[in-house]
Order: sequence, then structure tokens, then C-alpha cells
Amino acid sequence: MTAMPEHVALRIPGQQQGTRVTIRVDGQPVAAHEGEMLAAAMMAAGVHRLRRSPNAGTPRGAFCLMGICQECLVRVGGEIRQSCMVSVVPGLEVVTASVGEPL
Repeated sequence: MTAMPEHVALRIPGQQQGTRVTIRVDGQPVAAHEGEMLAAAMMAAGVHRLRRSPNAGTPRGAFCLMGICQECLVRVGGEIRQSCMVSVVPGLEVVTASVGEPL
């Protein structure tokens, strides 16, 4: 079995994309494209841990990517949202949850 490279480009070069914008995730700038789903933008930037399981404290990330599972919950503009259902807009502020922190 071949190991995955450390960083894999998730966007297809040359395909139609929205305007390149910067969003902030946990206070850090993240490059994204306007109109893409927040979960996809975060994964493309290498942000995979979005919250922790409230029971086991294990890392949780995007899973279904269609709004069914609730695994990709983050805080956007002060509201708890599913990151796979939020479109990127310029200036978006996102907060993920750490161990012991409620969303």
C-alpha cells in the first residue's frame, strides 16, 4: 500500500473557482474561494479537526459533507453551524472547539 503524501492538493487546477478570499479559522488566515463550502476550504487548507466528541474527547472532522451527520460543527459568526453547509464569503470568522470547550 502506498502512503499518502504529507500534503495533497484538493482543488482541481484550471477549474472555475470563485474569487480568492481570506477567511479566519481560530484567528489564523486561511485562503479560500468565495462560494465554496467552508468544510472543503478548511480541508484544502489542512484544517481537519473541527471539534471534539463531547463524550470521548476524540477529534471530529467533516464526514458526510451533505448536512446529515453533524460531525463538522463549528462556530461561524457566533452561531453553531455545519461547515459543509456554509458558503465561504470574504471575512468569514470561524472557531473550532478544543477539548473541554463547548461549541
